[in-house]
Amino acid sequence: MEHRFNDDRFDRDKDRHDLAAVSGSIPARSRTLARRPINARSGANSRVRIPALLRILTLALMISPAAAIAQDYHAVNGSSEAGSLGVSNNPASIVNTPFAWDLTLFSAQATTATNTITIYNFAFLAPTRNSQWAFSNGSQSRFVAANLNMHLFNARIALDRQQAIAFGADLRSYLHAKSSPFNYNDSLHDLNNFFNVNNPNNVYSVHSASSSWLQLFGTYSRTLYDDGAHRLNAGVTLKYARAISGAYARLTNGAIQSHPRDAGDTSFYYTLKSADAQYGYSSNYDRWHNGQSTTQNLKDFLGNTQSGLGIDIGVEYLIKDGEPLTYSGRDAYYDYEWKIGVSLLDLGRKSYKYGYLSRSVGSPRAGVADSILDGKLDGIGSLAAFNDSLAGILSASAPQTGNFQLSDPTRLVINVDHYLGGDFFLNGELSLNLGPSDAGNKLGVQEISLLTVTPRWETHRWGVYLPVQYNALDQFLVGLALKGGPLLIGIHNVANLFGKSTTQNGGGYIALVIRSPHSISASRDKRFRQYDCPKN
Repeated sequence: MEHRFNDDRFDRDKDRHDLAAVSGSIPARSRTLARRPINARSGANSRVRIPALLRILTLALMISPAAAIAQDYHAVNGSSEAGSLGVSNNPASIVNTPFAWDLTLFSAQATTATNTITIYNFAFLAPTRNSQWAFSNGSQSRFVAANLNMHLFNARIALDRQQAIAFGADLRSYLHAKSSPFNYNDSLHDLNNFFNVNNPNNVYSVHSASSSWLQLFGTYSRTLYDDGAHRLNAGVTLKYARAISGAYARLTNGAIQSHPRDAGDTSFYYTLKSADAQYGYSSNYDRWHNGQSTTQNLKDFLGNTQSGLGIDIGVEYLIKDGEPLTYSGRDAYYDYEWKIGVSLLDLGRKSYKYGYLSRSVGSPRAGVADSILDGKLDGIGSLAAFNDSLAGILSASAPQTGNFQLSDPTRLVINVDHYLGGDFFLNGELSLNLGPSDAGNKLGVQEISLLTVTPRWETHRWGVYLPVQYNALDQFLVGLALKGGPLLIGIHNVANLFGKSTTQNGGGYIALVIRSPHSISASRDKRFRQYDCPKN
């Protein structure tokens, strides 16, 4: 069972109306995804009736890979050349950078991971309008995960060799969803077929969350100890954020009961035995109205957000070659054999006010058979319609009021960087999520990264990087990144360049960074001040 994946799905009018999806007033034009014609590779000519929530999650996943080639700059994590890009991985890293200053004019990174769908006939170096996507067959737990961040005018300035500051603005967004195991194949055409191929004793669950925010940050880092052979640096980042978009959904205790159709008949029909669900979204979506101008809608949307605080802390321990401390060379002061970094990142949470269509529902009505579920859940195009359909299925329904909170992707990062000789280095990084799990009572978002090993060849001007990662969703990816002057460009999954069915997993990053041509020692010399930051 496949769906066409064509560019006209993402036209400007569609994007505008998708922001208003939760308000309950979605024009027919915005329902394109649910009504796309399906070309069945297996020969089936009908489709399973997919609930609206799954369609929404699928649309979010489909959009994310399209933006991916535009927190995980795996290539430069741990590198002294990272400069202002390294502050989000370890705030202590900015003091051991051999530039008087650097400025990230712009950078963007996106990561996607899923086993829920497969995109066919699409590669980054061979895009085509004939690309298609299909739900993945088999019995397994399904997941969707994506994150996006953008840095704008992030600056790092060395106050001297033992102190540095950084500051800037970021946009960050996270999405994840995970289900309990279930079986699916592309020959299914209704819920009766679906339940037939699954164990009738299955208990179905889904946990999902999405959080996006704008933040301003300031970082201070300094050297705490230095004896010439060993050095300890520490740093802290304080963040002020506006929580611009939040949502979550949970289905728990979903169960069905099988019934024989007639005496002697071997076929079954199914009724809904139990189900409890909670879902909510941030109320600023209720401020988006199709009759208003985009400018006014954005003003209302962003003006009805809540603020929050966050903090990163980190240390780096450098082991040098035992030679005496020297300030004479441009780079000798920053050299090391081993560099060990430990950072605790994204301590904080975002608060959102519930939108008026948020609900807590449960208690199935008597006699809700699979055929009734098909009719109630088919053709849903808005959250308001979804609520109306649930009212015919579940007897308990209550609005969600007040605020809900989503924890930031809190994690412990351990990074070890080793100098191999020449311009070659080997970096290893372990990222451990510390926030709420999918099955917990608390809500939050998480990073996809887990373990990354990156060999690199790197000079001040050039770099070639080969990050190899095993992520938190049990995926193994080999990436590639290149640096030339101020431009860094990388991809998380090399298979995306030419592979025709891998685009749904990977993503990439691009950064434009300008740097002072001299180290902090040279910048204090009158002969080189002409190369430093221009004065106002």
